[in-house]
Amino acid sequence: MARAFLSGNEAFAYGVRLARPQVISAYPITPQTIVVEKLSEFVEDKSLDAQFIHVESEHSALSCALGASSVGARAFTATSSQGLLYMAEVLPYVAGGRFPVVMMNANRSTALPWNIYGDQRDSLSQLDSGWIQAYAENAQEALDLALMSFYIAEHREVQTPFMANLDGFVLTHTYEVVDVPSAKEADEFLPPYTTENKMDISSPKNLAFSAGPAQNYIFKYKEHKGILNARKIILEAEERFEKIFARHYSGLIEEYKSQDAEFVIVTLGSIAGLVKEVVDLLREQGEKVGLVRIRYMRPFPSAELALALKNAKAIAVLEKDISFGNEGTVFTNVNSALHENKVNAISKNYIGGLGGKNISEDEIKCIFNELKNPTDNTLVKFLGIKEEA
Repeated sequence: MARAFLSGNEAFAYGVRLARPQVISAYPITPQTIVVEKLSEFVEDKSLDAQFIHVESEHSALSCALGASSVGARAFTATSSQGLLYMAEVLPYVAGGRFPVVMMNANRSTALPWNIYGDQRDSLSQLDSGWIQAYAENAQEALDLALMSFYIAEHREVQTPFMANLDGFVLTHTYEVVDVPSAKEADEFLPPYTTENKMDISSPKNLAFSAGPAQNYIFKYKEHKGILNARKIILEAEERFEKIFARHYSGLIEEYKSQDAEFVIVTLGSIAGLVKEVVDLLREQGEKVGLVRIRYMRPFPSAELALALKNAKAIAVLEKDISFGNEGTVFTNVNSALHENKVNAISKNYIGGLGGKNISEDEIKCIFNELKNPTDNTLVKFLGIKEEA
């Protein structure tokens, strides 16, 4: 184990190197670029033995990774924002073929207006594509998630592609000290990839075929079950990870001082770090507040959220996303989980950070205050906007 001062992008690249992918397909796009640049350096200096393929578009990048995975290779690619949307056609191909490609997405706002800064509308728009989706809070989790994502995606009970999300600039371009495992430790954690779901001259089979109504829905059901199976394998991967690397992760969600909290913010990604600081400040003042961070949006942690929030009086879902004409996508998912599990707490939706707009400590304090002392029945609020523009 070594220590290094790395950005979120670099940390993820180090994690990918430890996973030893055999094919990396790359089309740089801000703020993802540093990941594939760093991986190209690893291939060039021979610290990573992989085929690095610089393709002509994001659509080609994922198509290339699909092709590599279809012959049994461990494959990685990365993208962001409009690049992810350009890949949208290929996402369900990879998922439907049960090809366990790992992709890092640097969360970034989508056009128009054109914007290079971070919100989570890109990845959340693709929740129904059949991919596992995870969201890192910091650079250490990014590195660890890079390594664990291959273990989870490739597991024979899962066989599902994995999208690991890092908040653009806020996480991808900020630096912190990170523990980097040794290659020997990583090899102990992650075995070489083997699969029967591949094109093989010695064992011919039909892949990526057409299926009519009588069979198609069965494949979709199995695809759904693969993501549900990931719930157990995520816990298995984290338990294995802790034994080898002595770092603990908490499954699909993380609870922070929420066990006895009356007022709880639910969020995902790097903003959770600031919410934790506000929780600490308010706790010192005697306020019963807490945080629940969603680590995985797919599979969605319905039962875990319900258990974590069962004693709350009021809940705020803070997200960097809006499903136009409705509410935040995370809010919709959380409310469904609460309703399904008969949790009767009041819930409100706070939209912030769109286009990279800063979410401040004071705004988080105001959210907790509004949960404690509601002034109106508005269900969905945009931070920093008093009324419709």
